[in-house]
Amino acid sequence: MDFLNLQDKTILVLGVANKRSVAYHVARTLEEVGAKVIYSVRSPERKESLAKLLADRKIHVCDVEHQEQIDALASAISKNHKQIDGIVHSIAFANYEHFSGVFHEVSRKDFLQAVDVSCFSLIAVANAFKSLLSESASVVTISISTTRMTVESYGYMAPAKAALDSSVAFLAKSFSQSSKVRFNAVGAGLLKTSASAGIPGYVDNYLFAEQATLRHEALATAEVANVAAFLLSQRSSGINAQTVVVDAGMETNYFDEKIVKHAVSGLWPTNES
Repeated sequence: MDFLNLQDKTILVLGVANKRSVAYHVARTLEEVGAKVIYSVRSPERKESLAKLLADRKIHVCDVEHQEQIDALASAISKNHKQIDGIVHSIAFANYEHFSGVFHEVSRKDFLQAVDVSCFSLIAVANAFKSLLSESASVVTISISTTRMTVESYGYMAPAKAALDSSVAFLAKSFSQSSKVRFNAVGAGLLKTSASAGIPGYVDNYLFAEQATLRHEALATAEVANVAAFLLSQRSSGINAQTVVVDAGMETNYFDEKIVKHAVSGLWPTNES
């Protein structure tokens, strides 16, 4: 018997961009265990680019910056599904084009857009789909492993993710008044995704993170997807209003002997040394 018991469960996955995206890996994991995945992407152009990767799947279009599109998505899905058993929210955006890397110089427009897309969209989607969610449905969003690490180039996305983590707890509380719907986040460490490639200086940070994990190996996107699938299942029924960190132990290992040696000697460590 499948441990997750997700066979024939219907899950909405928002945010697939390409085969490297977290949302795609989560969706693929869900399909492997027999779940029925409903896909929603940001734009018609994105839908077209995914036609081959998601062949034979129904793909909806929803730009979460527009409430009318969120409402239309809920309406369209309700025509074919009396209820859904879960939602995966894997959506984030920050416009780094004009960002200097100095946090206090971020523009109001860019900061608010990042919060709107990366955080408020979860609240808006949850509200729009409230009547469609089964009583014990699970909603999972993709966050980051820490919002306290002040990486200059990542800038104002971390505060947006902090708002997302807080919103998870508040959504869990507000939904608990009328249902058993759970809300959780997966706090992912650094991943090799196309979206992350657009963050200034990300490659160097990723290479550092690879050495900083306890195993001295990079975190795989599939590992994040596996935790998301677990949180979507009833096997995790006792977990609610949490951010589950998946970082291969990186947060415990910043003073690893090899990393400290590199910092004081200028010699980068290797797994063999």
